[in-house]
Amino acid sequence: MRELHATLLADYEIDFSDLSLLETAFTHTSYANEHRLLKISHNERLEFLGDAVLQLIISKYLYKKYPDCPEGEMSKMRSTFVREESLAGFSRACGFDKFLRLGKGEEKSGGRNRDTILGDAFEAFLGALLLDKGEKTVEEFLHKVMIPRLEVGNFERVTDYKTTLQELLQVNGEIVISYQVVAESGPAHDKTFEVEVSADGRVVGRGAGRSKKLAEQAAAKNAVEARG
Repeated sequence: MRELHATLLADYEIDFSDLSLLETAFTHTSYANEHRLLKISHNERLEFLGDAVLQLIISKYLYKKYPDCPEGEMSKMRSTFVREESLAGFSRACGFDKFLRLGKGEEKSGGRNRDTILGDAFEAFLGALLLDKGEKTVEEFLHKVMIPRLEVGNFERVTDYKTTLQELLQVNGEIVISYQVVAESGPAHDKTFEVEVSADGRVVGRGAGRSKKLAEQAAAKNAVEARG
């Protein structure tokens, strides 16, 4: 969990005080069941809490953003945006899939890439963040990770462009793909990062985002689209 803690600090300036909350957020029931004697907590309760704060923050955003939009339309937008597939995409984009604690059977059956598990982990993380840092920090995180897609009307499933780019470039063999932050702008609480992605030392794309992870995804998207 220390690697995850360091990643959150570097990418989103989130410094968890209670690492046990973070550990619980990424612990699937299958892992807890396989370690019953250790009485390990799993993430279902945090998921419940995270779902509630996510619904609240997205609802507040839609209410303010679309003052003339009727309740029914706002409900449709919210339900489309917070559905399982979208949350799983955000989880992947944040790199959360690497930190899941799964039981051996779940791991072998591909649970690390299952939308249900990834979406639940994203909500559980929000629940842990709410308990550790409060609603304001959760809102700031969502404004970096989710809200930018809402603002451009992107309600479709989130694409992991880094994986797509890797698959495209390495179809004929291994290629070294690297991402580098080339510029930062804005105040500490609202930074914009610019990232270049290179393949075997040659720059193939550039992108910007409100976190390093999002900037990397934007650079990868640019590189994918440039390949036609």
